[in-house]
Amino acid sequence: MSLFGEFHVPAEAFALAETLAAAPELVVETERVVATEEVLTPYFWVSGDDGVAFEDAAADDPSIRHLRHIDDVDRASLYRAEWTENVESIVYAYATVGATILEASAQGDEWELSIRFNNRDRLDQFREYCDEHDIPFQLTQLYERAHPRGGGQYGLTRKQHEALVTAWEMGYYRSTDVSLTDVADSLEISQQSLSRRLQRGYENLIRHALAVTPPSDDPKLEE
Repeated sequence: MSLFGEFHVPAEAFALAETLAAAPELVVETERVVATEEVLTPYFWVSGDDGVAFEDAAADDPSIRHLRHIDDVDRASLYRAEWTENVESIVYAYATVGATILEASAQGDEWELSIRFNNRDRLDQFREYCDEHDIPFQLTQLYERAHPRGGGQYGLTRKQHEALVTAWEMGYYRSTDVSLTDVADSLEISQQSLSRRLQRGYENLIRHALAVTPPSDDPKLEE
């Protein structure tokens, strides 16, 4: 059974430590990570008042290379880059054991990570890797998919669960008087961040609560 772990990690143990130190007012949120045999390519959103400051700082950051600006949406900018090889980081710890980063966000000197492990053996391997390479981390929550806390039985991360429940409690799904901005303000996050959390939450709810067989795997749909 899959395990979901939530971690606090110093920026220097993950990525963009120098960039975050140079521009502490910016918020960085990983959209997804594309992995090949040799390269890890993260896509991430950057929100804040000064995107130029991020690009200037990131240009000299040794943890990434080939930074590319992709898009701008609602005062947030989407970038793509490559992580440079650094075995003494959480990046390569999770990649080595085959775990999946579900969410990653940072501001200042710390990252918050939500990571899925296929089983407890993978989690143990992750811990051993971090111990061997002196990689610091703080595990703040660990639960199985079937555990009700934080919506884990539906594959939801804590932040996705919080976003969905807050939107429901505020009447976002029942009334046109409550906007996405209202919910985002209540959670003290950007509208773009909230939109992504809701989208990922919907996907997990459908996958774990409604969809028994993925459409592509259902032979009846191929007839």
